[in-house]
Amino acid sequence: MDEEYDVIVLGTGLKECILSGMLSVSGKKVLHMDRNKYYGGESASITPLADFYAKYKMGAPPSQYDKGRDWNVDLIPKFLMANGQLVKLLVHTGVTRYLEFKSVEGSYVFKGGKAHKVPASEKEALATGLMGIFEKRKYRNMLIFIHDYDPQNPASFKKINPKEVTCQQLYEHFGVDKNTQDFTGHAVALYRDDNYLGHKAEGLVSRCKLYSDSVARYGKSPYLYPLYGLGELPQGFARLSAIYGGTYMLDKPCDKIVTNELGEAVGVTSDGETAKCKMVICDPSYAPDRCKKVGQVVRAICILNHPLPNTSDSLSAQIIIPQNQVDRKSDIYVLAVSYAHNVAQKGYFLAIVSTFVETDNPELEIKKGLDLLGPIEQKFVTVEDLYEPVDDGTTSKIFISKSYDATTHFETTCDDVLDIYRRITGADFDFSQVKHNLGDE
Repeated sequence: MDEEYDVIVLGTGLKECILSGMLSVSGKKVLHMDRNKYYGGESASITPLADFYAKYKMGAPPSQYDKGRDWNVDLIPKFLMANGQLVKLLVHTGVTRYLEFKSVEGSYVFKGGKAHKVPASEKEALATGLMGIFEKRKYRNMLIFIHDYDPQNPASFKKINPKEVTCQQLYEHFGVDKNTQDFTGHAVALYRDDNYLGHKAEGLVSRCKLYSDSVARYGKSPYLYPLYGLGELPQGFARLSAIYGGTYMLDKPCDKIVTNELGEAVGVTSDGETAKCKMVICDPSYAPDRCKKVGQVVRAICILNHPLPNTSDSLSAQIIIPQNQVDRKSDIYVLAVSYAHNVAQKGYFLAIVSTFVETDNPELEIKKGLDLLGPIEQKFVTVEDLYEPVDDGTTSKIFISKSYDATTHFETTCDDVLDIYRRITGADFDFSQVKHNLGDE
């Protein structure tokens, strides 16, 4: 502890681990501490199953779950977009050499009481049951425009410039109806609510291209998931840290973040010892006095003995329930993984249903999602507060991540990581230096 570091990172959640890896790779001397005895913080995977039951104070697991060591239960399950920011960051730091990923089998959207596969290509657009024949043609035309759009080539604009019109105006230009707008904005572009409709359409176009490119890269859906659960990601960073000289300490409490007379972080005290540093990165739990509550998220982690209904018996899938389908302000998310991903014993599935809390009865808010699961063997429900830092950290040198939101994909997580990186370094992360898929490793 009696050393000086460029950065001290508190908490081994995925966001903190990514930043630790990015800064270690760039040559920074990093000390990474966690008060827990395990890696992952909020984004840990719990094994054996008895430990997961104990965390939720549910007693011992039922006898049918006899292979407790076969279970790796994510506390906050999320998928990775195959061509998305997180995969590129994992490749950049070299963590992918320690991990094995499996493509998620299906991406679905809720309409009319059931799940429908999300069309991501012109061929799928013509075959989907989400739209009538005339609407399919309009949607196909919009997909062709999105595929051909090049912001550097005005000839690709075809009478409409996404940099100048709103998302709503783009939809109206192609004549697509409200239903098509709904699944495009929420299940393809992954917007969390309808506020995006007033934003410039270039963001919508780029998000749709990301979805399509991700599907094209690995096949059945745009999503990937690591074998043995998301807890493998922070453990991968721990292995990487040794290569670049970083130091990890588990079961190490943080007594306080030390600041100087200007209010700048200059060290961290633990068990009476103080390690000096130039900045601190942490999750909200390490600096609660510097955070504000911005909402709540409700999550239900469920054990099933069958695939999600209406998903072609997929061993893994995501279903997004757009807000307008269930008269809400925010979407409901459903995710399922299984024994095929080494997170459950043979024949079993883990499903999560989550959303942002809008009423005083959070569990009722996820009922529509729970109804899509079929019979549920076990259910674990939590309601957790969401926090954000009250300042950007550039003055205090204390950079705090946001709580994990209700989404079942990592795009918003990466947005937060890249925003913190920008505030720390004063520059955007250069994705042009990153190879583009896991196979490049």
